[in-house]
Amino acid sequence: MSRPRFTIGLTGGIGSGKSVVARLFAAHGVDIVDTDQIARNLTVAGGAAMPAVLAAFGAGFADATGALDRGKMRALVFSDPAAKARLEAILHPMIRDAVYAASLLGTAPYVIFDIPLLVESGTWRDRLDRVLVVDCPEEVQLARVMARNCLPAEQVQAIMAAQVPRQVRLAAADDVVDNGGDLALLAPQVDRLHAFYGEMAAAAVRNN
Repeated sequence: MSRPRFTIGLTGGIGSGKSVVARLFAAHGVDIVDTDQIARNLTVAGGAAMPAVLAAFGAGFADATGALDRGKMRALVFSDPAAKARLEAILHPMIRDAVYAASLLGTAPYVIFDIPLLVESGTWRDRLDRVLVVDCPEEVQLARVMARNCLPAEQVQAIMAAQVPRQVRLAAADDVVDNGGDLALLAPQVDRLHAFYGEMAAAAVRNN
C-alpha cells in the first residue's frame, strides 16, 4: 500500500506532552491522524472490531452499551502478554487501514500520524518518512502523570515500565522535540520542524 503524502509518525512516552505538540502542528494547518481515536471508534458499540474482539475474549468484555469494557481489557492485557498479542492482532490491521484512509482526506503537504506506541508496535516504520519523538526526563513524566491522572507513583511507574525505555525511543527518532522544561519553548521547536517538513514534503513531490 503506497503512502499518499509525506508522513510523520509522532510518538512519546506517557506524560511527554505529545498531545500538546500535536495541537501545535494542527495550528499550522497540518493534518493529524489520531490512532488512539481510531482505536476507540473501532471498539464502540457496533464498532468494526467488536465482533472479532468478543469472539476472541468473550461477551464479558463488552460493557452494558455493547462497547469494549476498556478497564477490564486494560487489566487483562497489562497482566497477560498473550492476550495483548491477540488484541493487537485484531486491532492493528484495522487501525493501519483506517489511518491510511484518513490520511487520504487531508490537503496539507504532509500528514502526522499520532501513534503513542509507535516504537513498541514495530510495524509502523516502513509506513513513515520521519519519526518525531517528544521527549522529557522520566522524573518529569512521572510527576506530570501523577498530577494529571491522580495516580500513585507505583502505578505510573508500572505504566512507564510497560513502554519502551526512553533511550530506545530516542534511538528510533529522526527528530526530537524537547519538552522537559518551559512549555513556551515548545512552539519555536514545532515552528522549525514544520518548515523543515514542508521543505521535505515539497522535495518528495519533485522527486516523484
